[in-house]
Amino acid sequence: MGHLSLHYRAAKHNTVIQRIKQGTDTMNKTLVASTVALLMPLSACATTDADTEKSESRLTREQQAAKTEVWEPVPEVVSFDKAGVPSDSISLIGDDLSNWTSVKEGDAKWTLENGVLTVKPGTGDIKTKAEFCDVQLHVEWKAPQPEAGMEGQQRNNSGIFLQQRYEIQVLDSYQNKTYPNGQAASVYKQTIPLVNAMKAPGEWQTYDIIYKAPTFNGEALATKGYVTVIHNGVVVQNHTEIQGTTEWIGAPKYKAHGCAPLQLQDHGNLVSFKNMWVRPL
Repeated sequence: MGHLSLHYRAAKHNTVIQRIKQGTDTMNKTLVASTVALLMPLSACATTDADTEKSESRLTREQQAAKTEVWEPVPEVVSFDKAGVPSDSISLIGDDLSNWTSVKEGDAKWTLENGVLTVKPGTGDIKTKAEFCDVQLHVEWKAPQPEAGMEGQQRNNSGIFLQQRYEIQVLDSYQNKTYPNGQAASVYKQTIPLVNAMKAPGEWQTYDIIYKAPTFNGEALATKGYVTVIHNGVVVQNHTEIQGTTEWIGAPKYKAHGCAPLQLQDHGNLVSFKNMWVRPL
């Protein structure tokens, strides 16, 4: 019985070894098959890339260039009137004050003569009836000759408020010392202009403003506002971050809002505006 038991155990052991070998062979075959399956797409890609390069080499330079040309959408055509005002803009100063209303409620009471809108001191700020978000704004303005003793912020002051909250300063800053973040073309009390591009009082000044309005997620600020200001053809604010409302006293702050009017300030001086137009962006 002992010898039979030994022979039985040896046979069983050999059987187990054979099964292990068979399993190993099967696993190896499976592994090889899987590897081949994985490599086949890569080989196909390599072939495709080679074919693509060969195909590209057969194209003329003009045909190769045409592959990166985008033909749609086609931008709309903008024309200009004799004053250079673009056809897709909204004119804000015309023959009457129908585009404006008083911030104090009621009709705007500023003076309008021959297309020139002038502050009537004491009547208050005025605002557009239309509301805007992102805009391109063009405006020409003029500070009169200063009276004796007019200095600093008292020297023919006004302002252009984007969305009634963010002021681009209007001030006679020609040889007139004041705090630089309050001079003409500053983002008032926030950002000093890059240079002083002011012409003499009595001459027309030009602002071209590109404004990107802040956005909000509910009551929370999502993105801050940005502004570019070109003063008399010179960039003085270059994609400047607006820190919040432009406060005379206190720190700037953001509070959720939507599109809102443009506003012109009555600071008690006879500042004039003309040729003011806006393009919603």
